[in-house]
Amino acid sequence: MIEQDLVDFAVAAARRAGRITLDWYQMRGLSVTAKSDGSPVTEADYAAERFLRSEILTTYPDDTIRGEEEGEVAGRTGRTWVIDPIDGTKAFAQGVPLFATLLALIDDRGPAAGVVFLPALDECVWAGRGRGAYWDGEPCRVSERSDFEGSYICTSGLSYWPDHALQRVRAGGARVRTWGDAYGYALVATGRAEAMVDPECFDWDVAPMAVIIAEAGGRFSDTAGVDDWRSGSAVATNGILHDDLLGCFKSSGGSVA
Repeated sequence: MIEQDLVDFAVAAARRAGRITLDWYQMRGLSVTAKSDGSPVTEADYAAERFLRSEILTTYPDDTIRGEEEGEVAGRTGRTWVIDPIDGTKAFAQGVPLFATLLALIDDRGPAAGVVFLPALDECVWAGRGRGAYWDGEPCRVSERSDFEGSYICTSGLSYWPDHALQRVRAGGARVRTWGDAYGYALVATGRAEAMVDPECFDWDVAPMAVIIAEAGGRFSDTAGVDDWRSGSAVATNGILHDDLLGCFKSSGGSVA
């Protein structure tokens, strides 16, 4: 079980960082530049990450910090804080409220704490290993739907899906919605959707999700079924539908039960 002080720190820091981004949200003439990988970045991304780095260095100066925008600073405690200051920068730049500030803590046992804060919606979902998952301070759980038919499956974009996987999901009667990025995972953790799928993602996009989904009673893996948040893909479900959904991604023979 992770120490409660670490969870409390993560939640408070992520909330404060997320609120910083609102200074730029829906700003006319917001400057958006492209990074070397072609993804967008704004001054809000940099400001939120720098705030989180400062908070972590002040409180836990010997921990490692890994951020999307400014790389990694090595520590010596065996703990690593993973920062995505704005998950969904494209949405943020368009004035769409489904962006999030993400903060995760990884220790020698794996994901230990995770926070998803949606500043424009003022919603926060978080979890600490062994301490449960919470939505704005109240315990939250994944849905109990056991039928693929009528289930809500979220994704960050259909263009990332293999054609056969998307065809199988649709044939099974699931409702596919592009309520993507961190928002989709928040919906799964709080029982408002049955699954969230990212066939392609970076580790900082999903670092908080493994512990949040697990503590909410669901399951998190990559599209091959490996329980690893660093592999470049992610599937989060209520647990009941996980194997069926993974089956849709098999190159042959996959089907929905």
